[in-house]
Amino acid sequence: MSGSFTNRGKKLMLDWVFRGVALPTNLYVALVTDATSPTPATNTLGDLSEIAANGTGGYQSGGFQLARNTTDFDTITEDDSQNRALVQIKDVPWSHGSETIPASGSGARWAVLTDDVATPSLREVIAYWNLINDRSVAATETLKLQDLTLRLEEIF
Repeated sequence: MSGSFTNRGKKLMLDWVFRGVALPTNLYVALVTDATSPTPATNTLGDLSEIAANGTGGYQSGGFQLARNTTDFDTITEDDSQNRALVQIKDVPWSHGSETIPASGSGARWAVLTDDVATPSLREVIAYWNLINDRSVAATETLKLQDLTLRLEEIF
C-alpha cells in the first residue's frame, strides 16, 4: 500500500539529512478516523482524529512503535528504471483478546507515520496511507497493516 508524504515530512527529512537535526529515536504508525483526512498540509497528529485507544492493550494512544532499523523498515529498494526509491515498513499488527479496536467510535480510515514527541497529539506527521474503508476488529481478532510503502521520486 503506497503512502504519501506530508510537506512537514518532506521538510523533516531535509532537516535530518542536510542540517544534521537530531533524528527521532522511534517512529510511530497511528490510526485515525475519517473525521479529518490527512493531506500534504497536515502537520501534527492533533490535526487529525486518532481512533479511541484501549486502556489495557490493543491500540495505544500514539500508535505502534517502530525502531529506525532494518527489522522495522525491512525493505529499501533503488529502482533506476522508474527513477525512484522505496521503503517498506514491516507488517504492523494490533490485537487484543477481550476488547474491540477501536475501543469506541469510528474505525480507522487512515494510517499515519509520526515522529516520537512524548505527547502524541504534538507528534509531527511524516506520511499517511488511505485504508480505503473504515477498519475495526472485534475482540480476539487482529488488525494488521501490510506493505506500507513510501516512494521517493523525482518528477521532471
